[in-house]
Amino acid sequence: MKMAVYGYARVSTVTQAREGESLEAQKRQILSYAISKGLELLDENIFVEAGVSGGIEFGNRPEGSKLNTLVEAGDLIVFPKLDRAFRNTRNALNVLHEMKERKVHVHFIDLGGDVTGNGIGAIIFTILSAFATFEKERIATRIREVKQLKKSQGKFTGGKAGFGYEVVDGVKVAKKDEQKVISEMRRLKARGKSYRYIATWLEKNKGVEMTFMGVRSIILAHK
Repeated sequence: MKMAVYGYARVSTVTQAREGESLEAQKRQILSYAISKGLELLDENIFVEAGVSGGIEFGNRPEGSKLNTLVEAGDLIVFPKLDRAFRNTRNALNVLHEMKERKVHVHFIDLGGDVTGNGIGAIIFTILSAFATFEKERIATRIREVKQLKKSQGKFTGGKAGFGYEVVDGVKVAKKDEQKVISEMRRLKARGKSYRYIATWLEKNKGVEMTFMGVRSIILAHK
């Protein structure tokens, strides 16, 4: 059976997908590489992933999934760059291992070619995949640090402000009317009323719908 050659291009944002410049550049790279290697690559065999984050695993992307299902033993896939395919070392190595098991050849242009063999390309692939994951984790750590700093400064870091509070100029502050309701909820609990009773009381007397678990959470948080 004749070997089929495929290409894969991806951009992560809707804007890049709409403008198409990066995708066209990637397609040109793939086609030029195929020609230089004497490979017959049809334009319709280049799978284009438009506006899909690199954080999504390759097999879960629309075009990545199609390509993964389509390739057979002896086929070859050309990627322009490592970060067009993977941003996660585990996913990168898992997919590469699976492709090798299926006897599918994988070439990365930026790594010099075939990475499914035992040569330098495979070693570089492993190292650069690890660096891609390191960079992603470094950014995630930085985001967590910024959120912790904002929290220590009393600033709101996202999510819901919660009953009894509102966000003003990026700072979570108490809402006087809802704080009064919370005080009444606590007094009812101190008198031995159940959380279910308080939830019913809230809806009947204050027009506030809340589950008994929500009531419990608020009262315990304001002890």
